[in-house]
Amino acid sequence: MTSPWSNWAGNQTATPARVAHPGSASELGELLRAAAAEGLRVKAVGSGHSFTPTAVTDGVRVELDRMASLVRVDENLVTVQAGMKLSALNATLAANGLAMPNLGDIDAQTISGALSTGTHGTGAAYGCLSTFIEALTLVAADGTELSCSATQNPDLFAAARVNIGALGVLTSVTLRCVPTFTLRADERPASLDDVWSGLDEHIGGNDHFEFYWFPYTDRVQMKRNNIVPVADTPLPGWRRWLDDDFLSNTVFGAACRLGRAVPSTVPTVSRISARALSARTYTATSHEVFCTPRRVRFVEMEYGLPREALREAFDGLRRIVDRLPYKIQFPVEVRFTAADDIWLSHGYGRDNAYIAIHQYAGAPYEEYFRRFEEVTTPLGGRPHWGKMNFRTAESLAQAYPRFADFTAMRDKLDPNRVFANVYTERVLGA
Repeated sequence: MTSPWSNWAGNQTATPARVAHPGSASELGELLRAAAAEGLRVKAVGSGHSFTPTAVTDGVRVELDRMASLVRVDENLVTVQAGMKLSALNATLAANGLAMPNLGDIDAQTISGALSTGTHGTGAAYGCLSTFIEALTLVAADGTELSCSATQNPDLFAAARVNIGALGVLTSVTLRCVPTFTLRADERPASLDDVWSGLDEHIGGNDHFEFYWFPYTDRVQMKRNNIVPVADTPLPGWRRWLDDDFLSNTVFGAACRLGRAVPSTVPTVSRISARALSARTYTATSHEVFCTPRRVRFVEMEYGLPREALREAFDGLRRIVDRLPYKIQFPVEVRFTAADDIWLSHGYGRDNAYIAIHQYAGAPYEEYFRRFEEVTTPLGGRPHWGKMNFRTAESLAQAYPRFADFTAMRDKLDPNRVFANVYTERVLGA
């Protein structure tokens, strides 16, 4: 059977030759061998929360909804099938007294999609989510199931933890988790001067720090999350609904629609929004703090940069926003992560600062995104693999020290490019 597919943002669509729902690694292996014999390409599709064409195919679309279960819990090591969504993972871990050490702010992705694109949260001591992988299995283009860890097939492990779907289809992952913990969230408006004057203290003095800048203003919303022993300040239900549902989704969505229809209103709305924010402090289970609902549709580009290049990139971004022929409706998000050793991780070999830029779905964005990329690329910028970029393999080979090692692994596991598509051909080479 076949059916059209589109991602969450609606900017990527595809109609494959057929859709497959394997229930096991052996079934997946059989369909991969059959597809290769027919000359069809194959792409696994998660929840569609990537903004790039990473899951687009006219061949076989593989959905892992029948491979989304808990496999086992062994103290703090939890093995799950790759089709499980992060929201289900969080609930499963909580039921076993465990949690992910860090998370991003969206929990709708599948495990395989989140890990394969380098999804990350914020926190100076934490790498991307893929750094929590203890072991994984994938099925390669010839139908063979391969396992790897730091001690078993270590080169494959270094490549496969962030793989853009180019090496195979993930079937299971073992995650190194921690006991359930509570976060104290402190969210408050501030000025850009407040951020820059104390940036090192903000990053180093909090377990998790990030800020959102409101275009056309000098105002930000700072978010500081720190581990505490008890949940002594729960957020009232009405306040959570007001802030995270009504204001952040219903009202913000209406403001975006107004801005798209009448662009001249955008700077005023941005200034009002920045000034209208109020501080809040509360405690909750970690995943309830990390993850928030996102119902207003947008497109996004995000670049990881050496931390020392953040200010130059951010100042360049401000100049771009002021000079664009159209208005930017979404705040800009800035986060921080630790270095890691994963070949295609944005944080390979360095502590990162991330700048994420967004635009409301249906509003113009390409000039905004291209100009920002022109600023970040010479500063050592590395694009988030699941978010929009215009880079090519030639350019990216200069940004990733182990790029050639990754493409050599790809040549070994998928010499006939069963898992290729327009996106991997552009960013990894044909």
